[in-house]
Amino acid sequence: MSRTDERRGQLVLLTAALAALALLPLVVAYLQLGAHPDVGARAEPGHETDRVVRALERAAGNASRAVSGTDPWVDRTATLAAFDRTLRPDRREIETARLDRGVSVRVRRNTTAAESWPGCPSGPNRQFGDCVVHDGVVVQERAEETYVVAVAFEIRVIDPSGETVVVRVVDT
Repeated sequence: MSRTDERRGQLVLLTAALAALALLPLVVAYLQLGAHPDVGARAEPGHETDRVVRALERAAGNASRAVSGTDPWVDRTATLAAFDRTLRPDRREIETARLDRGVSVRVRRNTTAAESWPGCPSGPNRQFGDCVVHDGVVVQERAEETYVVAVAFEIRVIDPSGETVVVRVVDT
């Protein structure tokens, strides 16, 4: 082997190493940015459930702010009825939003979880009245008015990866 052939071989090897080194950041960036073709196919378990919970938290908070403090405590059933009316369209939207993608959602209230919710103030320095649970909704007397302070949901999500059931109490 001549000296020229040896140098040519070293030059080819050096060029290949530099080309591989130049492509390394591109490969790392490709993998870090989630550009892998089947990333969308590998959804995290509970992904749909988390989306539903976040949507319910927003909807319940909005409904609570819309109706709290509008009725006297003695007429708290009016606040509960207004809360139901206000929340109903959002709940229907949440339950049907992903049907075309094979995701079924059922949202029900959970009275047992609402009754065990520890969020109402208690003790000698309590500033508000008692909490009362009605059909999974926790209301509290504040300055002789009715405030929705929490609602408990049982959420059942069925998607292509299986079925998930969670019970969540949402502070409003």
